[in-house]
Amino acid sequence: MSVGLQTKYYWYTVGTGDFLHSFFSTIAVNLEGGEWGSRFPCLMKELYSGEIAPQRIVEAKAELSQIKKELEKLPPSEVVWDIERLDAKPPWGDSVSDSIADLSNYFVASEGEDLFEVFDAALSMAEEIGEPVKIVSL
Repeated sequence: MSVGLQTKYYWYTVGTGDFLHSFFSTIAVNLEGGEWGSRFPCLMKELYSGEIAPQRIVEAKAELSQIKKELEKLPPSEVVWDIERLDAKPPWGDSVSDSIADLSNYFVASEGEDLFEVFDAALSMAEEIGEPVKIVSL
C-alpha cells in the first residue's frame, strides 16, 4: 500500500507505510532517545497521527530542518526500520548506494526524490494555501 502527503488536492508520494514508519522510527530512536515526539512534536506526533494544522506548518518546517541537520551526523548504519522491533532490518539489508553518505539522504521516496524534499514541498504548499498536511494511504 502506498502512502503520501496530501494538502487539499496536492499529492506527494512517499512510498510504503513501512518505509515512512522507518523514517519516523529513525528520528525517534536517534534524535529523541526513543521517546516519540519528545523533541519534534509537530512532525512526530501531529503529522504521524494524521495531520498538521495550517497554523503549525511553520513550526513543522523548522523541525524538519533541524532533523535533517542532525541526521547528517549519523551514518546509514544507524537507520531504524521499526522502533517496535529494533532488530528488524530494511528489505535491502545493509546494501545501500555509495551516494548515501549519512541518514539525511538515506530516505528516498518511491519516485526517486529525497524524502526531506518531499516533506518540504508538501509543507510549503500547505503553508501557501492555508491547508493542513495529512498522511494518506492509497
